[in-house]
Amino acid sequence: MATELTTPPAEAGRRELSETIRVQVPERNLRQDLRAAGIVWRRELIRFRSDRLRAITGLIQPVLFLFVLGTGLSSLARHGLPSGVDFKTFIYPGVLAMSVLFTAMFSAASIVWDREFGFLREMLVAPVSRAALVIGKCLGGATVATFQGIVILILAGFAHVPYNPVLILTLIGELLLLSFTLTAFGVMMAARIKQMQAFMALTQMLVMPLFFLSGALYPLNGLPTWLTVLTRFDPLTYIVSPMRHAVFGHLSVSPAAASFLAPNVTWAGWQVPVGLSLGMVAVMGVALLGIAIAEFQKTE
Repeated sequence: MATELTTPPAEAGRRELSETIRVQVPERNLRQDLRAAGIVWRRELIRFRSDRLRAITGLIQPVLFLFVLGTGLSSLARHGLPSGVDFKTFIYPGVLAMSVLFTAMFSAASIVWDREFGFLREMLVAPVSRAALVIGKCLGGATVATFQGIVILILAGFAHVPYNPVLILTLIGELLLLSFTLTAFGVMMAARIKQMQAFMALTQMLVMPLFFLSGALYPLNGLPTWLTVLTRFDPLTYIVSPMRHAVFGHLSVSPAAASFLAPNVTWAGWQVPVGLSLGMVAVMGVALLGIAIAEFQKTE
């Protein structure tokens, strides 16, 4: 006599339940992408606020350049500067750029850190666009770097730079633009680098040449041909020059002195307008953001 096999009621119930329950993933839309970008941006601010050591160490090098280097070379540079212009005043725009440069690049390093500890994978599998995550990361890094620049901006009086509202707003806007472009550059590099040591080594290799070739510590005119060419290929040149132009535009110096100390960037003798310089930095930031998004689309 054949034995009829029957499925236990409990197992049958579980099978029926698994067939009826479906995991519903919300559809991607603009509202969710904006919310995701805002969350990533807020996360960057929270991490920065909780890491006070990072904020302090990020200010040490700009302060050393402004007060130690600026004061130490003042007596030597006094003979080459117009009367009434201090060397600290001249290098102040470059120090502002430095404070943003290091902070923005190191903000992107957290991507490599998140990859090592698995948090990045959790972000990438979220039901939101990866572009939203990259944009939020870039905006968060740009905000943090701008905050660092504002701290140095508060010290403007020690460099004999006036606290003019128009000047302050102009410098903040230029700092934000530079911060965004540098963060996008860092995120683009971090999209493929899997080890923190490799990212930090690459950052150290790029950061100092970018700073020294930007004209942060010397005027852009009267340079040797080879150095002039290198400064024109440095994207920081096109933000340090407008910042110095804005600072000296609010100082009581002669037009000849302002033209000598804060000249516009030139291409074969043609002076690049300040607006075009800033526009180039903005286009560069958008292009780097697009590359970073494309890299994250390929990241598994």
